[in-house]
Amino acid sequence: MAYPSSSTPLANPLSIISPHFCAPYPVDLAIVRKVLAITDGNFVVTDIDGNIVFKVKGAFLTIHDRRVLVDAAGNPIVTLKQKLISAHNKWQVFRGDSSDSSDLIFSAKRSSICQLKTKLDVFLANNTKEDVCDFKVKGDWLKRSCVIYAGESSTIVAQMNKKNTVKSMLIGKDNFMVTVYPNIDYAFIVALLVILDGINTVVDPRFRVVTTALRATLHGPIIS
Repeated sequence: MAYPSSSTPLANPLSIISPHFCAPYPVDLAIVRKVLAITDGNFVVTDIDGNIVFKVKGAFLTIHDRRVLVDAAGNPIVTLKQKLISAHNKWQVFRGDSSDSSDLIFSAKRSSICQLKTKLDVFLANNTKEDVCDFKVKGDWLKRSCVIYAGESSTIVAQMNKKNTVKSMLIGKDNFMVTVYPNIDYAFIVALLVILDGINTVVDPRFRVVTTALRATLHGPIIS
């Protein structure tokens, strides 16, 4: 996939999930994540006026980590599933509420097993060889500072930054903003943020041990 330079906006919509989510202007979205909640609605996306655009529903911190991105009316946009056996924390994203391979849109995984900084490689469904990624995420998730690039280029398609306040921290909310560049599918960008949240969610180490052991028992050794 060829991209223009980072200083040149995309002339045509780059639709990954749907052209409905491509706007000819920058789209600013706010993400409110309830830090202490592990239930539906702990990850909400709004526009700059506070109107709900997306919510995340699903099972969190379970063996089958499955999340569904829904619109404001509750209609499923994509289903995100973590591969059970994956050293690189690979996630797959499917159209609607499906998890059938024929509905696969894209997948994403850590660039390497051990990371100090966030690095995520994203592959569209038709990129079966996965030799070169179609998108790349770089930054520091803990600081909520990440940039999403088109492939291995310097073309930025979205970037995020933290917007916490003293009040939000006191009530256990993690607020951050993402700016999606013109003609970029903003539902796709939000789906990547949901994956980043899933990969970097801190859970009780005892749960990780039990989960990892159970996965290995059920499905064999871990692969990338």
